[in-house]
Amino acid sequence: MSVELQLLEEKLDRCMAALTMHFQPIVHAQGRKRFGYEALLRSGDKSLPHPGAILDAAERLERIPLLGRAVRANCAKVISEAPPERGSAYFINLHLLDLFDKQLTSPFSPLTKVAQRVVLEITERTSLEGASDVNYRVAELRELGFRIAIDDLGGGHARMGTFSPVDMDFVKLDMSLVRDVEKYPMKQRLIRSVTELCREHDTKVIGEGVETEAEAAVLVELGCDLLQGYLIARPTAPFADPL
Repeated sequence: MSVELQLLEEKLDRCMAALTMHFQPIVHAQGRKRFGYEALLRSGDKSLPHPGAILDAAERLERIPLLGRAVRANCAKVISEAPPERGSAYFINLHLLDLFDKQLTSPFSPLTKVAQRVVLEITERTSLEGASDVNYRVAELRELGFRIAIDDLGGGHARMGTFSPVDMDFVKLDMSLVRDVEKYPMKQRLIRSVTELCREHDTKVIGEGVETEAEAAVLVELGCDLLQGYLIARPTAPFADPL
């Protein structure tokens, strides 16, 4: 291993030793009653300055499975101790390698024990193109009680080329669609088409990254079921309450 990778590994080890999870509320679009939370990776050690840097390091060092297991164990502990009024859905991001981790479906995994309260969110970092048995794996996870969300629809990789609304329980709109949506009729038409398609299959649509009341109002009008973003609350450890 090169000196550069050795230094990177040391930084990653320090960050993983100080791993924490912050939780950001997701609320019903109508009335903004709390629905659940998204778990967001954080670390008390700043050797790697932000979550993206931690994930990049784990990818370079081929340690995504180890990082994913640490995240899921941390989340499972918080979820198992959370009272029911905190919400019925905890969204946890999955890298493609996490999706195929055998531990994810193990009956002894701490997350499996709280599967009914967990939404596994397939993230935008990795293309699913060419990944075999993705739909089979998702179906297997849903049978265990997990729900499935597709992240960042409308940006990044083309998730709907792999999944249909039948395969998922939630769709998250990409922040690029949400930002200043009140100013762009094209964005509004696209979001409305997504919400109408998803409604036919009882798939909930989440407007992510909502920062203004104007964005929230348009998303409600266009049929979004749930909202998430700084307008609602910033993530904290362990829980933030909607403003």
